[in-house]
Amino acid sequence: FAAIVGDGSVVTWGNAYCGGDCSAVRDQLKDVQQIQSTERAFAAILANGSVVNWGHADFGGDSRAVRDQLQNVQQIQSTGRAFAAIVGDGSAVTWGNACCGGDCSAVRQQLKDVQQIQSTEQAFAAILATGSVVTWGHADFGGDSSGVQDQLKTDGSVVTWDNAYYGGVCSAVRDQLNDDVQQIQSTEQAFAAFLANGSVVTWGSGTRGESSAVRGAYGEWTNRVKAVHVGSAAEALQL
Repeated sequence: FAAIVGDGSVVTWGNAYCGGDCSAVRDQLKDVQQIQSTERAFAAILANGSVVNWGHADFGGDSRAVRDQLQNVQQIQSTGRAFAAIVGDGSAVTWGNACCGGDCSAVRQQLKDVQQIQSTEQAFAAILATGSVVTWGHADFGGDSSGVQDQLKTDGSVVTWDNAYYGGVCSAVRDQLNDDVQQIQSTEQAFAAFLANGSVVTWGSGTRGESSAVRGAYGEWTNRVKAVHVGSAAEALQL
């Protein structure tokens, strides 16, 4: 674990090999604003917009190769083994395992005016100011959205791609996913969409968040769901 304490410094504990020991960079960890993590490394954004890394180098724990590019960092997102940062000029900087999204060179020219980055275990997806989406990383984990690019529009619909077992196909519930979708949450292998009327639509692996088994127990959810909370393999509804 890594905790930001009241004076802006960081306290870590746990397996040293996985980031539990920050002694090598402790003097740099001042005025920390945010911390993100991969499976075995941490990245801290400081108040001056710079980034400090520690942990396993193969999991993003070493950002020295891109340090000069990490200026005025706005946001950091992570996969299991790589980091992606939105910097001040709206571009994205990546480091860590190339197969897990640590190398964005194939799409770098497209990564302009980046507003937000999301990730799976081994891929990233960036939303641009134009509303378009750029993806990179492992194709089997969502890193290739070329097959649905013409569907990625700002009309309020839901578009999915890649591994069907993990939620990459929503055809069974597409008629329920109208333009009233307010929010989408995910586990490792399933999605839950929160609609404007308070109902929830789920799809993906039945053992990782598909909700049909509890509909009978709790009745209809319309106008009852207030929030969806997720874990790695389960979802919880606040009614």
